[in-house]
Amino acid sequence: MKNSIKEEKESVTILFAGDSGDGIQLTGSEFTNTAAAYGNDISTFPNFPAEIRAPQGTLAGVSGFQLHFGSVELFTPGDNCDVLVVMNAAALKANLKQLKPNGTIIANTDGFDSKNLRLSKYPEGVNPLTDHSLDKFKLIQLDITKLNRECLKESGLGTKDMDRSKNMFVLGLIYWMYNRELDKTINFLKEKFKKSPELIDANVKTLKSGFHYGETSEVFTSNYEVKAAQLPAGNYRNIMGNQATAIGLIAAAQKSGLELFYGSYPITPASDILHELSKHKNFNIKTFQAEDEIAAICSAIGASFGGSFGVTASSGPGIALKGEALGLALMLELPLLVINVQRGGPSTGLPTKTEQADLFQALYGRNGESPLPVIAASSPSDCFEAVFEACRISIEHMIPVIFLSDGYIANGAEPWKFPQTKDIKAIVPPFIDASDVDKENFKPYKRDEKLSRPWAIPGTKGLEHRIGGLEKENETGNISYDPDNHEFMVKLREEKVQRIANYIPLQKIDSGNDSGKLLVIGWGSTYGAIKTAVHELKNEGIEVSHLHLRYLNPLPKNLEQLLNNFENILIPEMNNGQLLQILRAAYLKDAKGLNKIKGLPFTVDEIKVKIREMLNTNE
Repeated sequence: MKNSIKEEKESVTILFAGDSGDGIQLTGSEFTNTAAAYGNDISTFPNFPAEIRAPQGTLAGVSGFQLHFGSVELFTPGDNCDVLVVMNAAALKANLKQLKPNGTIIANTDGFDSKNLRLSKYPEGVNPLTDHSLDKFKLIQLDITKLNRECLKESGLGTKDMDRSKNMFVLGLIYWMYNRELDKTINFLKEKFKKSPELIDANVKTLKSGFHYGETSEVFTSNYEVKAAQLPAGNYRNIMGNQATAIGLIAAAQKSGLELFYGSYPITPASDILHELSKHKNFNIKTFQAEDEIAAICSAIGASFGGSFGVTASSGPGIALKGEALGLALMLELPLLVINVQRGGPSTGLPTKTEQADLFQALYGRNGESPLPVIAASSPSDCFEAVFEACRISIEHMIPVIFLSDGYIANGAEPWKFPQTKDIKAIVPPFIDASDVDKENFKPYKRDEKLSRPWAIPGTKGLEHRIGGLEKENETGNISYDPDNHEFMVKLREEKVQRIANYIPLQKIDSGNDSGKLLVIGWGSTYGAIKTAVHELKNEGIEVSHLHLRYLNPLPKNLEQLLNNFENILIPEMNNGQLLQILRAAYLKDAKGLNKIKGLPFTVDEIKVKIREMLNTNE
């Protein structure tokens, strides 16, 4: 065994990249799970093509998985990576700009033959591994394909099957570099291939071979120690945003005593919520894959009409198709949760890329005057609390609610300190029983102080009532075309949404002082980048604060007061300035926008540069 130098790192960012068939997402996920079990704080960013099988070797077919792990608290997957693992030339070309100066490249030389170089559009005769263009980096060239085949030459597998496990060789090598045990991944492989023992043997063998190659070869002179993070005491698990959303829905169903019905039509990046929920029939969760988006939301409305809690999910184009039925749910005044896991648009847009451009759609994307509450999650683990809160408002206020997530949150992962059941408050559905009312004078839309109506289950003798999409008379629900009644009902539905502000927390400053020169306002998945940028600048003595909105409609009651305490306001968004327009209209504030519409999340540096520009500070 060679004598390698062991170095300690506070945090490390690794980017795995290769063809979409190279198992990049699995490799990144397994390293993430192992690092989480080791106690590191983690933030991840999977980035993959929209096509199910993109052309091999091309820039369009590159799949990437970036993970940031460390012994300190982390909020982003890292702006730039310390280690770039590339399985072919296209992966290098697509991701080289994200590698730090003096960073490490581990390149699979088999992916840099003339065909791969041509497909990745390098000029004729140019090979980045040999033309010294990578001299400012630490370049490690390995023929991973050949090493893997040599390892499995007695396995009895064909060449194609052997090559499918070369990602495990890479994973084993990275495990050695960062002193991680193999046990968790070996257990995963045994479960994944339990019906194919030969594949278990092949993947475990190549995983171990990668580890031992790092340990025994002379290529690597050092490996690294990243200690466990000092997180608050508690039980943690690694969780992705869509998983946290699904678990939050289950918790809401349990805490409200309602059966959860989830009707949806598959769409990226929302589909994993359906996959996760379908595993939990033990909680009496009913999942239904409908034939289209309209059927999906209508089935959920029907479930709520029958006394269950209806939930449906989609992404931007699917939400557009649900629009008319969502208006119906608003008119019926039934609980309904509509989840929009946003992606780049419009139309089919960028299915696997992230964006925050559906805020206007959530607020205004229906015919007529049709206001609805809108709530947004800020991180993968925050999806649990945010969706639970969205469910609470929907059920207790008898109103459809829109919950916004996005592709970055949905597919990203981080450690989650999961709560105890006893610490989660109950949700109280406003059911009424026939014994509670005067059957002769029952008014299905008689309202309480929230302007919420009682939830009368159909089929209950004495609680028969009329519902539908036509305009109704207040309290009785009878159809009414009276002009004055329509205006009254429009304003009443708006007031019902605004009164929810009485039942949500006051807005707090996330970081920094309650007043000062500059306030950075965010919503959704910009949270990590803004928080890190503000934290780093505050450490440099720069006066800046951060406020992050969960409630986008209605806005918190004290928001205007907080805004008045600052000289300048900056709003970074992954859209063309939608929240910016909303806050300018609501409070007449001359806020400034920082907008990025590239299908990629903000980097910390992008936000720091803008803050410095607004404060006229130089590094």
